[in-house]
Amino acid sequence: MSTRNADQIEYWNGAAGRTWVDVQARIDRLLAPISAALIDRADPQPGERAVDVGCGCGDTTIAVAQRGAAVWGIDISEPMLARARSRATGLDNLAFSRADAATQHFTPDHQLVLSRFGVMFFDDPVAAFANLRTALTAEGRLVFSAWQAPALNPWVALAARAAQPFLPPPEAEADPRAPGPFAFADADYVRELLGAAGFRDIVLEPFSTDLHVADDVDGAMEFLTAIGPMARVLKELDEATAARAIAAVRDALTPLATPDGVALGSACWLVQARPR
Repeated sequence: MSTRNADQIEYWNGAAGRTWVDVQARIDRLLAPISAALIDRADPQPGERAVDVGCGCGDTTIAVAQRGAAVWGIDISEPMLARARSRATGLDNLAFSRADAATQHFTPDHQLVLSRFGVMFFDDPVAAFANLRTALTAEGRLVFSAWQAPALNPWVALAARAAQPFLPPPEAEADPRAPGPFAFADADYVRELLGAAGFRDIVLEPFSTDLHVADDVDGAMEFLTAIGPMARVLKELDEATAARAIAAVRDALTPLATPDGVALGSACWLVQARPR
């Protein structure tokens, strides 16, 4: 395992990876509309070979296999890969490996490289995408989803805004392109790095949809404080301050609850490109 993305490898093999395994069913339900759109754009065909980058607990890998393609799911998180393997029983056209997509050796015989929110964490994205390009045939295709700006994603931003008054001021302004869920929010930046990595015919399609966060406010609170930015910041607060922050988030969510549950808006890019 390469150490190029050492921080991410450590993070996703620790408590974060185990937490995502625990909420796997919720995440797959949350992201179902985006997953369906991603698979539609990727259009895997029977007999094709595919690589699913950052496959996590295997949802999109299994979806591609069910379309008839032979698919290899790779991820750096062993806890999530273990869950993926346990879910894929009965399918003989897929495999999972712990691998760093930035440095993994590929053979150029895959028609498809895809990823559902698994490519925004590379330490050196140009080098990583250049490496992924080596997996593709001359007419192969790269298809992935990446989040747009946090302000366009209330499913994350609403809780963060509500808790903001209780958080310490940042020591320095964060780099918006640093590895993380929103690193590819800037469409021009994505086009630039993919071009530098040797891709052509680069298309970023905006895709917005409401995401079902939970069936009720209690479920939404449990989910939003378990994963993502809220989970990280709450760990940095003392007990009393964390309680006030959590109460503020609940107050923000409560008016949004409906008989169908709590749904919040999201916006991502569906990115498609081909190797030069």
